[in-house]
Amino acid sequence: MKLTIIGCGQCGGRIADEFALLGKATHVQRGIESVTNVLAVNTDIADLSGLSHIGSDYQHRILIGGQKTGGHGVGKINELGADLAREDGDKVLESISATQHFFEMDAFLVIAGAAGGTGSGALPVLTQLLKERYIHKPVYNLIVLPFRYEEMTEERSIYNVGTCLKSAYLVADAVFLVDNQRYIRKNVSIRNNFAKINHMVVKPFYNLLCAGEEITSEYIGSRVLDAGDIIQTLVGWTVIGYGEVKLPRIRLFGEDKLHFREKITETQKGVQAMDKAIGELSLKCNAADARRALYLLTGPPQEMNMELIKELSASLRNIATEAIIRSGDYPREKSLLSVTVVLSDLVNSRKVVAYFTKTISYIALTKRRRGEIEHEHKGIEEAFRDIPSLL
Repeated sequence: MKLTIIGCGQCGGRIADEFALLGKATHVQRGIESVTNVLAVNTDIADLSGLSHIGSDYQHRILIGGQKTGGHGVGKINELGADLAREDGDKVLESISATQHFFEMDAFLVIAGAAGGTGSGALPVLTQLLKERYIHKPVYNLIVLPFRYEEMTEERSIYNVGTCLKSAYLVADAVFLVDNQRYIRKNVSIRNNFAKINHMVVKPFYNLLCAGEEITSEYIGSRVLDAGDIIQTLVGWTVIGYGEVKLPRIRLFGEDKLHFREKITETQKGVQAMDKAIGELSLKCNAADARRALYLLTGPPQEMNMELIKELSASLRNIATEAIIRSGDYPREKSLLSVTVVLSDLVNSRKVVAYFTKTISYIALTKRRRGEIEHEHKGIEEAFRDIPSLL
């Protein structure tokens, strides 16, 4: 699958920068073009200057709202971020149309942190503009949820998250949810923590994007998981996970007779990788809430067999009981088995509902402070309508 990546705001730009590095890695290590273009969109010049792998020209690092903000950001006001993206969105569309291999692209991935100003405001607006211009290309969002300390100390962050999630859900074909708190490491510097988090956010996409783009026959799986399978899987709230285990030995081609203990270990390793992938999902959720799912098994070709596929399918079916499951194999790795899992069309995300509830409470509190007292009690569904849309 080939993606065009657009990072919005500081958080989105840095994760997009990591995707640019991934694109270079797939080209150098595997001769595959999985990322056709990477753009960073921001209202802050300093944030754009801090990127490492995205092209430094104005068509790849795009400043919006420069006249209104002076290049110093929007100060967490995501309504302003949305307005500036709407006014200068043509800059992004022009840069995309100038991409050399644009028509080879399968989908867009627009990335932002939900708690900020520029990113959370620009993400749904740019998503809408892309869908209006390129009606046959899916537009996916990757939204990073805030750290716990941000939720506790910054009331505005909760409001930004609620409005961003609601607006994105209304326009995007699917929304990948990433919980920053899942990846944080204590007693590690801020710089190293963010770098590690960004790497862990992007890593699960590596094999997933490469599997369907292989042209070397020995690396093409028996069941190829390509862009069509991924597009049919991605709908609504979505999470992604990755797990890997090292193999105890490398079995040579033609070595058909395997000791029964090694055979058992081989299957156990695959299930262990699946368990790790589920345990490392980008957002903790109930797999039974997923209506669509997929998994990709990557490993040495001689280690992947029907027994292993059967066990992995059964393992995922046991937890994603209501999901339509797609699967594929990718004979690439030499000394490890890895599994990438995607759970999509999540009908009930406790984390998302919690953010909506907190946003509604924030709006009600703000109205009371202004003297706009509401006498009637509203149910959750009716109150949800009070969350503003950034579109």
